[in-house]
Amino acid sequence: MKKIFLVLISITTYSWLIAQEPADALRYSWYTQSGTARQQAVGGAMTSLGGDLSAAYINPAGLAFYKTGDIVITPGFNLLNNKATYFGRTEANKRNTGSFGATGVVFGTATGKQRSGVAMAIAINRTASFGSNLLYRGINNQSSYSQKFLEEIQNNNDKDANNVASNYPFGTSLAFNTYWIDTIAGGTANNYQFQTRAPVTSGLIQENAIVNKGGITELALAFAATSKEKYFFGLTLGVPFLHYSREATFAEADATTNINNFDFASITENLTTDGAGINLKLGFLYKPKEYIRLGIAVHTPTLYQLTDKYSASVTTNTETYMGQLVQNSSTLTNGEDAQFKYWLISPYRVMISASYVLREIQDVRKQKGFLTADIEYINYKASSFTTDPEGDNSSGTKSYLKSLNKTIDNTYKSAFNFKVGGELKFTTIMARLGAAYYGNPYKNSGHGEKGNRFQLSGGLGYRNKGVFVDLTYVHTMSKDIHFAYRLENSPYYGATIKSTGGNVLLTVGFKI
Repeated sequence: MKKIFLVLISITTYSWLIAQEPADALRYSWYTQSGTARQQAVGGAMTSLGGDLSAAYINPAGLAFYKTGDIVITPGFNLLNNKATYFGRTEANKRNTGSFGATGVVFGTATGKQRSGVAMAIAINRTASFGSNLLYRGINNQSSYSQKFLEEIQNNNDKDANNVASNYPFGTSLAFNTYWIDTIAGGTANNYQFQTRAPVTSGLIQENAIVNKGGITELALAFAATSKEKYFFGLTLGVPFLHYSREATFAEADATTNINNFDFASITENLTTDGAGINLKLGFLYKPKEYIRLGIAVHTPTLYQLTDKYSASVTTNTETYMGQLVQNSSTLTNGEDAQFKYWLISPYRVMISASYVLREIQDVRKQKGFLTADIEYINYKASSFTTDPEGDNSSGTKSYLKSLNKTIDNTYKSAFNFKVGGELKFTTIMARLGAAYYGNPYKNSGHGEKGNRFQLSGGLGYRNKGVFVDLTYVHTMSKDIHFAYRLENSPYYGATIKSTGGNVLLTVGFKI
């Protein structure tokens, strides 16, 4: 446990230059799958099913079922409600955003009396959405956010007030210059001790408000082939484009009416992350019987090249001591935001699946439906950060990222995701149901780290004369935890988050 704290603190001491944290690695890998309305209606279980554009993002071998072509468009709309509980108080917040699922075109051909064939698809899909608002508040008499700054000073063994005033421009220096933290009386030059002005023991009203935006949009170029209509092979080259922005304001105020030279203090942080990556998805599908399909898919890690831009500001009101003061990081950095280029390697994924097709015959119009199930393995602690050859490759940066990767290993674990679904077909109308469970990615280090996601989905489909329309609703229930700050030598607490969300998807397609 002590090692985890030490690594977390070492990350904090270098945060004046770099803004990455373990939560970034999880954010870019722990998300529910998206695709067409049909795929989403059956719980996302597509690894052994095929015959849908979504196969390009799950198991590209499933594209080999195409004998002609499709044009597919999938608009959508997301609704998300967060309830966060912090020191016994619960706050609610919501955010609604537009979205889109798998959209693109697929071409298929058949030769040799349809005993073999090839297919190709190009598609774009919003594979992850980061849009959410989070708010929590409560009264804390155990710790203060400002102790994070004190521990940064202590771990650097910094006793020079001039250094503290200027060498930590994205947090500690701002807190010191506005008197959120201050020197202890009796010190001398180069030999100061520091303290917080926040009255922890009498209680602090703390609040954290976060606005997250952005997502991952992936361009996919997929190829598939079949031999004897029994063996199916596929490969997808994926190019994800990532954009994430966060504005977070943490505030703490004196919970009493006493005049004690501290009224309130707040820190506002702005982070934007942009970049692109590359990955491969390999798939195989086997039909031992006409009505049974077995599938396996492997997704390689995604290699992202990312750039962070970061800024911060602190406001502190110390009443009659120094009044209200504000300082922005730009004051100490010649007006420049922190900027850092780096690489992120996301976890790999392995999926296995089985499907049972009701009345499996060559004429899909006469099939009566299917049942399908997927099991997905993902190793979240396999995420890692590394330096960009064109960016900062100093020993300090490499050491920081090495510590960050150790923290990821100690914070996260592997998990299994389970997906099931089915469809019944009534001539031109189809009814679908599905469910999915996304397992806990956290190791429990004693602060309630737990999370999971559960989805229920259903939808209707229509197919007739080369036109198909699918409508789906996916209801998501999530549990997670969020920490505004972590401390080495004092207790700290996270907010437990319960989320409910809805996703409406409409897929419209045309045979070509």
